[in-house]
Amino acid sequence: MKFIAFALAAATTFSLAFTNPQPAPMNPTAPVAAPGTVYDFTVKTIDGKDVKLSKYKGKKILIVNTASKCGYTPQYKELEELSKKYAGKVTVLGFPSNSFNQELASNEEVSSFCEKNYGVTFPLFSTVSVKGDDATPLFKFLSDKEKNGAVSEAPSWNFCKYLVNEKGQVVKFYPSKVKPLSEELVADITK
Repeated sequence: MKFIAFALAAATTFSLAFTNPQPAPMNPTAPVAAPGTVYDFTVKTIDGKDVKLSKYKGKKILIVNTASKCGYTPQYKELEELSKKYAGKVTVLGFPSNSFNQELASNEEVSSFCEKNYGVTFPLFSTVSVKGDDATPLFKFLSDKEKNGAVSEAPSWNFCKYLVNEKGQVVKFYPSKVKPLSEELVADITK
C-alpha cells in the first residue's frame, strides 16, 4: 500500500512538472533587437535606377506618398519650397502612388507633371503601393511600430508624411492635412 501511494505521489509530481513548467529566468543582460532604419532599404528612382536610402545619411528625411490628381497635389509646391529652404536639414523624398486611384499611368508622366506644374527638383521614386498587403517593403516598415520603433500609421490618403531622423529612424507621422510648411512640421525639422 505504501508503495502504491508513493508511486502515485511520484507520478503526480512528475506529471505536474511537465504540464506546469516554471518560466525560464529572464536574462537582463540579453540584447534587445533594435528597430531597423530606412537605411536598410533600396528603392527605385522614377527613372528606374536603384538607390540605397543610406545615401541620405546625416540629414532628416521627409518621406511622402504623392499623387498627381488629388486635392492635396498642390502640396508639391510647398514640398519643393521646404526642400530648398531647409536643404541643410532635410531631404524630401516623393513616392508617387496609385493606392488611392489618383496617380498618372506612368513614371514618365508623373515626372513630367511634377516638373512642369510644380518645378519639383527633390528626388522622386517609381510609383509604389503604400498600403495593404501589396505595400512595398519600405511602406510596410514605415507603418509598423514593431519594425520601426515609433510609428504605426499607414497612409490613409495621398500626401501622408514620415519624418526620419539623421540616424535613419522613423520619428513621426503626419496625415495629409498637415502642410509641408506648417509650423509643426518645420519645427520638427529644425530642432
